[in-house]
Amino acid sequence: MIKIEYRTQRLSLRFFLLMLVLFLFQMLFGLLIAIQHADPALLAGIANFNILRAEHTNLGILWILSGFIGTILFVGPLLSRRELAAPWLIHILFYALIAVTVWNVATQALAADGIAGWWIGQPWLQEGLEYLEAGRTADIVIFIGFAILAYVVLRTFPPRRDWNEIHWGLAIGVTALTFVWLFGVFFIDRLDMQEYFRWYVVHYWVEGVWEVIHISLVGFLLVLMFRAEVKAVGYAVFWGVAMVWLSGLIGNAHHYFWIGTPEFWQFWGSLFSALEPLPLVFCFWHIYLDAHQDKRPLENAPAFYFILGSVVLEQVGAGILGFTMTFALTNVWSHGTWVTPSHAHLAMFGTFGMLGIAAAYYAVPLLRGVKEFDQRLGRVAFWLVLTGMLGIAFAFAIGGTVQVFLYRSMGLSWFGGQIFPAMQFFKVLIPLFGLVFAVGAGLLVYDLLTLGLRQSSTAARDLPVRARTAPLTGWRSTLRGSEASLWLMGMWIFGAIITLGLLSFNLESVALGDPTIPYVLAGLGYPGLLLITLLFVWRFLAALQARPDIQPRPVALGQEAVAQT
Repeated sequence: MIKIEYRTQRLSLRFFLLMLVLFLFQMLFGLLIAIQHADPALLAGIANFNILRAEHTNLGILWILSGFIGTILFVGPLLSRRELAAPWLIHILFYALIAVTVWNVATQALAADGIAGWWIGQPWLQEGLEYLEAGRTADIVIFIGFAILAYVVLRTFPPRRDWNEIHWGLAIGVTALTFVWLFGVFFIDRLDMQEYFRWYVVHYWVEGVWEVIHISLVGFLLVLMFRAEVKAVGYAVFWGVAMVWLSGLIGNAHHYFWIGTPEFWQFWGSLFSALEPLPLVFCFWHIYLDAHQDKRPLENAPAFYFILGSVVLEQVGAGILGFTMTFALTNVWSHGTWVTPSHAHLAMFGTFGMLGIAAAYYAVPLLRGVKEFDQRLGRVAFWLVLTGMLGIAFAFAIGGTVQVFLYRSMGLSWFGGQIFPAMQFFKVLIPLFGLVFAVGAGLLVYDLLTLGLRQSSTAARDLPVRARTAPLTGWRSTLRGSEASLWLMGMWIFGAIITLGLLSFNLESVALGDPTIPYVLAGLGYPGLLLITLLFVWRFLAALQARPDIQPRPVALGQEAVAQT
């Protein structure tokens, strides 16, 4: 592992610790609203579902941003081979992030009383737009914080003539992070226009800008962990970033279906949304190549586990499940139902959240001077949060299929109590899988917060695998590209079945009250996709963990790779 040679890298530690605390609270809010799904009367009038849900979504954005900032500040000096510029601004950024978090939590309850804090035509306390609930005061502080981050990163980087693709990816990412947020810093009286610009932030900012930062950070972390070639990783980052922006800019139009825009956007939005999985496939493929390029054993298993989880759930949640529900003929059924959070949870936590946790598992031991640590807690935590999140997605997806049929096809009353009993089983499944996720989240938060503070036992670490003379066979044999392609193809086949299931709601037989076709297709598609995802991750990691032990080179892992930049 690399040595901490730049003192300003230590500033990233406080952002990682803040990320973990916010993640813990966001998870607790999520568990509470999951229980309220099963028992809507719980805390009614005290902590209503809509307020707790807003807290859950806002804290999700804030802890992921904390992880992004911590990771960028950690890798910035390594990329630039010099200290971070203007470290005093980073201190301001940290306290601004805390202030925005406190503001968000404190002002959400005002929505229940209809208090927005109107002044000169702007809502200064809270505005109630989904994902953008914070009022104008917080919006301005957030904009200043992003501007500080962009300034520090760009000033830290070397002259542009010395940039590689990872420099460009992060530079584009932090700059766009600042300017795209401007679409959320004004209020329009017309709801359709307000939604138009809200989707600029929700789609371009999260699904565009965040993806650029994600691809760039994944690439550089793989350089550090596997001594992958910077040029090869940079090639993947370049094409990933290019395809994200090509498909994402017009693909945003699939949201316009609901806000009265011209009809032609239904076609173009659906078409380019269908292209959005391409950069995710590219990202998936380059992590396979980088992880297998030198066949070395894992030195930091939890960090790589979560990187792999990030890329695979990006493929499944953002790519496949995003693809299934963005066409106008499927989106008309899925939009605003439980089918949507199935996609959102896997995409948001899987893609961006797992990356922040992976970076923390790589950086925190280094920042605290921990040379050896017990990796078992991190590995167990990974499997718990992965299994829990896949289970949550399953419950949302199947429950959403029932909801679409009864609510959208049959037009049964939501408030009349006709839909709730039909969905009750799945409403109970969500807190059950949520509890599995919560145990895993608690383990990883405890593990990372106490690394270097509790006594580590060398005997408790993963024992190195001894060199083998006979080739490995079965589940632990080398994962070849052809086999990885088959796993990926299997995921997309089940994604196609899910898509057909949503399209089948357009059939006359379904409209007449026969749900057999959508129920059967959903019952095959969702469990199949989530099971093959779990098995593939198991297969991938089993192959890596079974590699024969190889004596490390005298150069510490990552230093050689950094020198290439």
